[in-house]
Parts: sequence; structure tokens; C-alpha cells
Amino acid sequence: MTDKMLCEIDSEGVATVTLNRPEIHNAFDDDLIRQLGETFDKLANSGGVRALILASNGKSFSAGADLNWMKRMAEYSEEQNRQDAAALAAMLHKLDQFPAPTIARVQGAAFGGAVGLVSCCDIAIATERASFCLSEVKIGLLPATISPYVINAIGARQARRYFVTAERFSALRAQEIGLVSEVVAEGDLDLTVQKLVNSITDNGPNAVTMAKQLAMSMSNRVINSELQGQTSALIAAVRVSPEGQEGLSAFLEKRAPSWMNTSED
Repeated sequence: MTDKMLCEIDSEGVATVTLNRPEIHNAFDDDLIRQLGETFDKLANSGGVRALILASNGKSFSAGADLNWMKRMAEYSEEQNRQDAAALAAMLHKLDQFPAPTIARVQGAAFGGAVGLVSCCDIAIATERASFCLSEVKIGLLPATISPYVINAIGARQARRYFVTAERFSALRAQEIGLVSEVVAEGDLDLTVQKLVNSITDNGPNAVTMAKQLAMSMSNRVINSELQGQTSALIAAVRVSPEGQEGLSAFLEKRAPSWMNTSED
């Protein structure tokens, strides 16, 4: 827990990382980027995290880069700027590759680099009043570091529009182009996120991790005999694994598997 960022893990292994700079719309700087990267590393290596929620306090999700940080960057040499950008790139990669499912909880505006954070998450839930903007070109800059993740989320065609226009667009438009998974009323945001978390934690922990890796590794692959062999070997190994055997036994015996919390408390 820090002034700029909060982190907690509940009894179900659900981690919530919260940007905590509401007075400046959760803008981030090099220090917050470092803290986020370190936190994602610790959570990824802990072995017990089953889902990660990325949230923020206050009216906005994140306004992107902090003004004071931008002032410092303006005085950096090109090499210093490269090193500074590399730290952001590394943090985004850690979020994108996080082993457990990740959910962005977007309650307000997400500008600039914040669109990158949303794009790195597996699922993004936004309220009706959320809005988005890839605003970099307004000040003569580029969304370079976040671009691979944003393009993965919305596709090259939409990126070619929003990268160059810097238009502000709604949550519904974000859903149309794939940046947001679902748009809900403000009062339903936490309930919707919790339902998703419950759906994740009801499933086999190892299977969930492997299923996320599967979706990422199979993207844009050529379907040939080699790929068919890889996928066949993968399901065969999972079927005979302890978790796979427990899941199959529970299904056939019409009972809850051992990883499910069936308590009503």
C-alpha cells in the first residue's frame, strides 16, 4: 500500500490494484509506473492470485501522464526519454502477460496511457459515463509505447482513426470497437465485476491460467498438422493431470469440484 497505489488480496485470491491519485484524476508518473510494475511482479510470482482487478479511486479512471512528469520528460535527452519509456513498456508487458485473468474496472475517463492499461487487461467493464481518448497527437506526441496493446484490442483499422484524430469517444463506442467488453450503469459496475470474478474462481485454477495462455498463444496461428498435434498433446496432458481428473470426476459424480467454495457464508 502506498499513497499513489493500493493493493489488496481477498480470501479467494482476488487481487485489486487501485490507482489512488483522485485529486489529479489518477494521472501516473515514473514512480507510479515503477510501483505498478513491482506489484504486478509480486502478485504474478505469489502463486495464489486467481484474478486481478485494476481499478482507481475518484471520478476518473486515469488521465494518463502526470503534468509534472511530462515537464521532466521535456527536459530529458533522447536517451533519457528512451529509458523512461522503456519502464512504461515493461510495466505494460507485465500487465498484459499477467498469468491470472485481469479485469479493468473503468468508472470514468481514461486518456492516453490509461487506454493502454485498459487494453492490456483481458476484460474491461466500463460505466455509461466512461470515456476514452488517445490524446497524444494533440501535443505533438505518439501513443507509441501503448500501441501494440491498443491495436491488439481494437484492430489496426480503428487505431488508424483514433491515433490520428485524438477524438474523445464514449463507452458504447469503446465497446463497439473492442476496447471495452461490457458497458453498465454506474451502480452496477462492482456487481458486474464481482460476477465475472465469481465465474473465474468457480473454475479450475490451473485450467484458467492455461486457458488464458492458450488464447494468447493460438492467436493468428496457421492451422496445420503441427498445430493440431500441439493442441491434442495439450488436452491429453490436462485430462490426466490431478486437476483435470478431479474436474472430470466431479462432473461425472454430479458434485462440486474441490476448488469451488460451496459455503453459503
